This record gives sequence, C-alpha cells and structure tokens, in this order.
Amino acid sequence: MGFNAACFVFGGLLYFLLHGINQRFIRRRRQGPYPPGPKGWPIIGNWYDVPIEQPGRTYLDWGKPYNSDMVHTEVFGQHTVVVNSREIADELLEKRARNTSGRQYMPITHLLDWDYNIALMSYSDEWRKHRKACQQHLNRDAARLFQPIQIQKTHEMLLGLLHSPENFEAHSRVLSLAITMDMMYGYQLKTLEDPVVSAAERALEIGNPLYSITGSLRTALESAQWTAQMKRIPLDDINRRMAEGSVTPSLLTQFLEKKATIGASAEEEKIMKNVAYTVYGAASDTTISATGTFFYAMAISPDVQKKAQAEIDRVVGTNRLPDFTDRPSLPYIEAIYREVMRFCPPLPIGLMHTLAEDDVCGGYFIPKGTQVFPNIWAITHDPNTYKDPHIFQPERFFNEDGTLNDDHRVLAYGYGRRVCVGKYVASSTMWITIVSVLACYNIGKAKDEHGNEIEINDEYVDSGLIQFKKPFKCSITPRSSLSRKLIEEALSEYK
Repeated sequence: MGFNAACFVFGGLLYFLLHGINQRFIRRRRQGPYPPGPKGWPIIGNWYDVPIEQPGRTYLDWGKPYNSDMVHTEVFGQHTVVVNSREIADELLEKRARNTSGRQYMPITHLLDWDYNIALMSYSDEWRKHRKACQQHLNRDAARLFQPIQIQKTHEMLLGLLHSPENFEAHSRVLSLAITMDMMYGYQLKTLEDPVVSAAERALEIGNPLYSITGSLRTALESAQWTAQMKRIPLDDINRRMAEGSVTPSLLTQFLEKKATIGASAEEEKIMKNVAYTVYGAASDTTISATGTFFYAMAISPDVQKKAQAEIDRVVGTNRLPDFTDRPSLPYIEAIYREVMRFCPPLPIGLMHTLAEDDVCGGYFIPKGTQVFPNIWAITHDPNTYKDPHIFQPERFFNEDGTLNDDHRVLAYGYGRRVCVGKYVASSTMWITIVSVLACYNIGKAKDEHGNEIEINDEYVDSGLIQFKKPFKCSITPRSSLSRKLIEEALSEYK
C-alpha cells in the first residue's frame, strides 16, 4: 500500500472515530449527564474501582457524597449503573421493563457451557420460549405439586439435626439440593458427597466474577467438562430407572414419558432440560444462603423464636408437624420468612438488566447497552423504609391492627420480566424449613467449656453473586421428647 493510500485509510478511520465520539458527546449533552460515580482512568475507566467484596455497601456509600440513588461506572467503554433506591429500581426495571429486560451476551457463558441457564439468556425468542415453559411448570399452582417432596426432604433434615446438630449447615445444603434434584429429575440425593454435587460445585466455582476474569482458558474448559457431567449424571439416572420401570415422578420424567407416548420435538426436550438445569443452580444457592441467615437470626433473637413457637403451638399444636395448609394461619412465621430475605438478601446485587435503547431517568442519561443492577442490599436496608434495618425484626411487616402488610416482595428473586423462574418453589422451601425447624427445635448460641455463650459474628462471605453467612457455631436442641418422637415417626412414613 502506497503512502497516499495509507494516509487515506488512516484518515477515514480517524474521521469515523472522531465522528462517533462527537455524536456520542452531542447525544449525551442533549439528554443529560451520566449518573455520578467515581472518576475513572483513561481507557480502562473504573476497572480498579469495581468492588468484589461487599458490593451492596460499597455502591451505597458511593452514592452518598452525590446525594444520588444511582451510581455510574465505565470499564473499557462499558457503562454500568447501580440503582440504590426502590423507587428508581421499580421505575427502570418494572415500569420500563420493555427497555430493560435484556442480558448482555458474555462469551464466557458459551465457553463454560452455561448456555442452558435461562437467567443468563438474552432477551430473545429463545428466552421467551423458555420463559413460557417455566410459567407453565413453575407457576404458583404448579409449584404446589412439589410440596410433598419439600415436606419429605424437610423431615429428613429434621432427623439429620437430631443426630448431628453441629452439622446444620451441611444438612441445610443437602435439603436445598435434594429438593431441587427430586423435583426436576426424581434423583434421590442424600449427602454432599454425591457425584452430581461435586460436579456442580466444581462447575460453578468459575462463576465468581473475579475468577472468570483471571482464570485461564484451560480452567474454563475444565469447568465446562464439570458442567457437562453435572447435567449428564441425573439424566443417566432417569434413563436407568425408566429402563427398570422404577421411575419417580418429576418434571423431567413426566416430560420424557409424554415424549414416549405422544412425541415431542427436540427443541421442546432441550427447553425442558434447560429448565431443570436452571432451577437446580438458581433455587439451591439462594435457599442455602437464606437458610444460613435463618439459623443465625434465630440464634441471636431468642424473643423472636419464642414468639414464633408460641404461634406454631397455638395453631398447629404439638401432636403433629406443620404442613403447607397451615401457612395462611401463621402470619408471624410469614413475617420471619420476609425478614430473613430482607435482613441479608442472598443476592446483594441483582442480576444485570441491559438497556435496549437510550433512556433518561431522574435527569440522568443512560445510554443503550448500559448494564443496570439493582442494589438489593441498599434497598432492603433503607432506614426510610425499614427502621433500624440492621436489627432482625419480623414485626416490621405488620400493620397496626396486627395483620400482615403488603410488603411481600422478595427482591432477591429479581425484577420485571427477568424475575426468578423458581421463586414460588424457593418461597415454599424456605417457609416449610423455617416452620418445621421452629416447631421441633430450640436454637441458641453455643457455649464454651466454661458454660459461657459464644458470640456470633455478623460477617458474610461473598461467593460470586451469592453471599453466605460466615460459618458459625450454635446450639440446636429438640424442644421436647415429643418433638423427637414426631420427627422419627414422620420419617417412618416414607419407608
């Protein structure tokens, strides 16, 4: 290429670059400034500012000097806005859901073989088909079909607490995983040493945002192999049981039986399998996190626990274990569930919503392609909405006349059209866990060798998107000999 031609090409590229920057600047000036945020560096922007630990608290603190409920960052040209208030989150993610329901495509998703995850799919026809299947099989009414499984697995956890209460965290994890595996596949998971658990944990380890950035290609490919194994093991189990004629009813077995009789397309089969994979990953993590918060809250809130147990004894009695028919008659238990999900939301920062078009909110310009994240921790700890937000207080969910108020939304389940597909199942699992444990056990602080109570720290550990209570010790003892008898008798029904 001659000198003149090279100059022509370079000049053309420079023109288009400057023209694009100029048009972007003009568009921004016409529609307003970006929301405030920390000043970034050239090119890399706020690369070094984006918080990995305690993101909810950090983004809230960033907004305070500007008196702003929105915080803006930019990394390598990618705009991000974090919303710290309920009002703006509702405005952008609920009322303007048509423009804010997107998900940005991330190549790492395909590399890790996570294309199955409905929560990560872009706002497309494929996502709509998956969403329709979820609405059909996981809606409020359909979720009731899984209640017998949730009750049985909860009773199994109660027995585990009877034999080894010090392992309450492990029992909680088994409970959450066992429920989703049974509901989706009919797979009977009993311990954390199950191969499907090992495969899932190894596959999801890459989910930490920092790990995704710094991990090697070899590690990513290894994670994809674990993902494939996580998906294959329960399917192999289904095929084996179908061949033996010993199928356990589940979402996927019912579909495969339907396919064998009246047929189903390859696309329908793919969608149903993706629904099962997604529910296993999404519902289990949030429930494990929330269950840890429940045990912690009960250990430090004896008055709340006594009040809840008094309600259970009055409504359910002491001659049987609670079931889902009791839920409407146990408002204080419902308030405890709401407070658990508020006190420490499993997702401090909600999943991203990507703008399809330019928008303006609160006088600030939010360009097309911006990633918008709701700061769930900030919203659920707003002192203007929740007095003394750092205190565990179920009473905040009652009206003056003693009835439950209308603050029933669990923000950890998401916003708008991207709300969690398994929220009804997750809600039922948490409720039956809370009421069953409180019906049978007293939870308190553990004691040292001198009989002194061991204080429990209030620290949480961020693990990618989900935060978990830092491991702690507590005392879990049966409320009475009758409680012990009820647990043992309940398990005998399933033999």
